[in-house]
Amino acid sequence: MVPGPNHLYIMARSAAEGSRSGVASSLGVETGTLVHIAAAAAGLSYVIARSAVAFDVIRYCGAAYLVYLGVRALLDRGGETGPRELPPRRMRRVYAEGVVVNVFNPKVILFFLAFLPQFVDRSAGSVPAQVVVLGLTLSVLGLLSNLGYAFAAGLLVTRLRARPRALLYQRRGSGVVYLALGAWAAVSGARPA
Repeated sequence: MVPGPNHLYIMARSAAEGSRSGVASSLGVETGTLVHIAAAAAGLSYVIARSAVAFDVIRYCGAAYLVYLGVRALLDRGGETGPRELPPRRMRRVYAEGVVVNVFNPKVILFFLAFLPQFVDRSAGSVPAQVVVLGLTLSVLGLLSNLGYAFAAGLLVTRLRARPRALLYQRRGSGVVYLALGAWAAVSGARPA
């Protein structure tokens, strides 16, 4: 599986703040997926995708938030000794940021609009129920994948602790990743026809 924006976000979080932060980000991202599942089951994804204004507002809010995270990471004056252990209150914020990153990801909306419906059988019963079952299956698999990325990035940065300069570059690299994701989200917002 090729890492997408959510994976890159989770890996950057895990690399900067340790695996616990990556796990919190993963749980947040998948909670955002639950929002998309509910929206798709209710038909809201279709409405958003068909409204150029609504779609663009979501796309630009998501892009702005990623740029904000990038600037914040680049300006971070944290120590160079390794991932910072965050207090529980801060972990709730990391979780919430994961939700926001996913909910405002227009690619996820398009996925639930264009790809997931291909697996719904209208003759097999309730379409919203099928969307929920398929979406939950996707969410569980996504969580497993996200956790793998989080732990791998956390392990890598743990090994880098002996090289403080490498950690400094990694943290700056995380900021650049966020900025690139924000730019990508802003310019790659093709809507379905």
